[in-house]
Amino acid sequence: MLVNRLPYRFTLYFSALTATLLLGVPVGSPASAAELCPKYGECVPAAHVRCEIMDSSLVTRVCYNEPSQYMVIRLKNTDYHYCEINAETVAALVSASSGGRHYNAHIKSSANGGRFDCRGKKVPQFS
Repeated sequence: MLVNRLPYRFTLYFSALTATLLLGVPVGSPASAAELCPKYGECVPAAHVRCEIMDSSLVTRVCYNEPSQYMVIRLKNTDYHYCEINAETVAALVSASSGGRHYNAHIKSSANGGRFDCRGKKVPQFS
């Protein structure tokens, strides 16, 4: 079988991508496949965001709700959320040759917050 001969990281990526395509929902969320639960925020129903699986050692999934400009990003095994982040910034992240480098240079918050940090901003409520 082909999958048994592939490197472990690629096999996990391939499995997650396959499950996402077949099930139509992101996989591996801490609560369930139907929710995204950012470390410093409330859980978001997956039906309210569009997710892209990333082939990156740091950024493994990017989920975005364009009308509310809200992003949930999975860094390794932890989800984080970002507010008031425009579609162009998210598209640049998803299409970057290195998702981790792009995230660190253009999106990542510091201890005091950041341009897209949800602290001090209205976090969208999804029901």
